Amino acid sequence: MLLMIADWLSEYHSGFRVFHYLTMRSILGTLTALFIAFLVGPTMIRRLTFHKIGQAVRDDGPETHFKKAGTPTMGGTLILVAVGLSTLLWADLSNRYVWVVLLVTLLTGVIGFIDDYKKVALQDPKGLSAGKKYLGQSVIALSAALFLYYTAVSPIETTLFVPFFKDVSLQLGWFFVPLTYFVIVGTSNAVNLTDGLDGLAIMPTVLVAGALGIFAYLSGNAQFAQYLAIPSLQGTGELVVFCGAIVGAGMGFLWFNAYPAMVFMGDVGALALGAALGVLAVLVRQELVLIIMGGVFVMETVSVILQVASFKLTGKRIFRMAPIHHHFELKGWPEPRIIVRFWIITVILVLIGLSTLKLR
Repeated sequence: MLLMIADWLSEYHSGFRVFHYLTMRSILGTLTALFIAFLVGPTMIRRLTFHKIGQAVRDDGPETHFKKAGTPTMGGTLILVAVGLSTLLWADLSNRYVWVVLLVTLLTGVIGFIDDYKKVALQDPKGLSAGKKYLGQSVIALSAALFLYYTAVSPIETTLFVPFFKDVSLQLGWFFVPLTYFVIVGTSNAVNLTDGLDGLAIMPTVLVAGALGIFAYLSGNAQFAQYLAIPSLQGTGELVVFCGAIVGAGMGFLWFNAYPAMVFMGDVGALALGAALGVLAVLVRQELVLIIMGGVFVMETVSVILQVASFKLTGKRIFRMAPIHHHFELKGWPEPRIIVRFWIITVILVLIGLSTLKLR
């Protein structure tokens, strides 16, 4: 929106051309989202507290969580507001990639909002049924996958690239659709599973989004892409504004979500941010790198799968409790230690993911 205004004003003063630079708009997008989060956060927390939109705690969970009962939840709404407004203000709204990632994020957030609202406002402990939630995610993911497949202008947009190998790739053809579906839905649910401790999910999300922003910027620049031997995808550079908005909104939310949390993200934030990371990875053709950088999300998801499979097959549990962060809690690890160590692991994994830009 502001880019169009800057285009008009640049006819009268050349100084407004600075807003044409992606780096400038990504910085402004980050700061705008951060400012919105800081501005809206306290009011939102007060309103959530006033309306008693508080977190319910599982009876079979760690005892340290009992004191968290009643803490305001649905704070992910703050993130979506900040990301949405910042993207609309600073991104090029004629870019189809911007609309795909924005709509997937916001629509998935609606599913999470309904689930949270039924749980905490309507006092329905089941919330949105797993089937309805999965159906909603599937419709959104499949719609995005089909749109990207049928609007692809070059084979590179539907090619799977293998990290660490310069010339290893696979033209997916129609299989691009199911892959995109599984990446979006899988990442959405993986981030949701990770969101169990104060700040545990949001910081890895910020780190991975920032790294995907780097991939988007480089892939959108033909010279950089050729030099680094990565997919050259015209238009993906604009996604760096969206990634910056996630970073800014995420850091602003962490201000209130850091241990001990004043507000929780809820499904409205976790499902939406996970879907955002998934569709970003698809758009910049880095699905496999996402698995590396989002290793914490993968670990949390795999721990749940193994726990359920083991209990159904043998009647025994592998972990004291799943997802795995609860296992460490029940072993006696203080919550801040688990959180920070998972953050450190994510930093390492993100650096490994970024190393694929050169190690080919």
